[in-house]
Amino acid sequence: MATNLDIRFKWLILVALIGWVLYLIGPALVPFVIAALFAYLFNPVVEKLERRGIGRPLGVTLVFLLLTLILVGIVLVLIPLMEKQVSKFIEQLPRMIEWAQTVAAPWLTQTFGISLDTFDSQGMVDMLQGHWKEAGGFATKLIAGVSKSGFAIVAWLLNLVIVPVAAFYLLRDWNIVVERMHALVPRSIEPTFMRLTRESDKTLGGFLRGQLSVMIILGTLYGIGLWAVGISVGPLIGMIAGLISFVPYLGAIVGVGMGVIAALVQYQDSFHVLLVAIVFVVGQLLEGYVLVPKLVGDKIGLHPVAVMFAILAGGELFGFVGVLLALPIAAVVMVLLRYAYERYTQSEMYQEAHIESVIVVGEPNAPNESAIIVVSSAPAPAPDSSANP
Repeated sequence: MATNLDIRFKWLILVALIGWVLYLIGPALVPFVIAALFAYLFNPVVEKLERRGIGRPLGVTLVFLLLTLILVGIVLVLIPLMEKQVSKFIEQLPRMIEWAQTVAAPWLTQTFGISLDTFDSQGMVDMLQGHWKEAGGFATKLIAGVSKSGFAIVAWLLNLVIVPVAAFYLLRDWNIVVERMHALVPRSIEPTFMRLTRESDKTLGGFLRGQLSVMIILGTLYGIGLWAVGISVGPLIGMIAGLISFVPYLGAIVGVGMGVIAALVQYQDSFHVLLVAIVFVVGQLLEGYVLVPKLVGDKIGLHPVAVMFAILAGGELFGFVGVLLALPIAAVVMVLLRYAYERYTQSEMYQEAHIESVIVVGEPNAPNESAIIVVSSAPAPAPDSSANP
C-alpha cells in the first residue's frame, strides 16, 4: 500500500512533467491561451444570458456578434485615427530630435555631465520616416515575400483564425470543461481544491475584468485630456499610457515623458508642460481613489514591485505567453500563499507548546455533586527554587 509520501512524490513528478511539456510547446499555446482568457472573461456574460432564458449556444453567438461589431467599429474609427496620430508623430520627430540636440542635450551636459554626441539621431529619423513611407506598400511586399517566409505568414494567419474559433467552442462548452477537470481531482483533496478554486476564480476574474476596464478608461481619459490641452499627438500618447498602465506607475511615467516632450516641441513653453502634468495628475488621482477601488479593489493583493517582478519573470521564462499569464498566475499564487499561511499558523511548527494545567473544583466522587474542570492553555508555572524539598 502506497504511503502518503509516495503519493505526494508521484504528484510532484506528474506536475513537473506537465510543466516541462508546457514549456516545450509554449509558442504553440499562444492562441489557445488567448482564447481561454477570452472565454474565461466573457463566461459570466453568457451565464447572465442563460439566467434570462437564453440558451448557451445562442448566448455565445450573441456575445460574439456584439464583440465583432465593436471590433469593426474600432477598425473603422480608431485605426485611421491612430494612423493619423502616428503620421503626425513621424512628422514632428525631426523637431523633437532638434529640440533634444539644441535644448535638452546642452542642459544635460551642463547639469549632469551627460553627453548625447554618440546618439545617431538623424539616422533614426531617416529610418523611421523611410519605413513609414513604405507602409503603404506593405501588402505588395507581403505578397512578394510569401515565397521567402511563407510558413511564418501562414502560421500567423492560422493563429489569427484559431483564436476566435477556439474561444467560441471553449465559451460554449465552458461548464463541460470545468466539470471534467473537476472529475480528475483526487477525492482526498477535492474539498480543499474546490475552496481554493472558488477563491482563485473570485480573485482572478475580478482583477482581470477590473484591470481591463481601468486600462481602457485611463487610455480614453489621457487621450481626451491631452487633445483638449492642444497636444496634436495626445490621443496616441494617451492610448499608449493606458495600455501599459497594468504595470504600476509605468503608464503615467511614459505618458508624462512623451507628453512633456510633445508639448515642448509643439509649443516651446512651460504652460503646456504644466497642462500635460495636470492631465496625468488628475488621471492618477482618479485611478488611485476611484477606478482601482471601484473596479479592481484588493482583488490580487500584490505589491506593485511584485507585479513588476511577475511580469518580467513571466516574459523571461515563457516569452509572450509568460507576459499574458504573469498576473493571472500571480493572482492564483496569492490565494495559495494565503492558504499556506493559514495552515502554517495552525500548525505545531508555529504554535508554542503549552502545558495544560487542570484545576478540579469540588469533589467529583461525592454523590449528587458535580465537578468543575478548568483547562488552561497557559504554560505551567516554573517551580520555586527557594522552596524546601
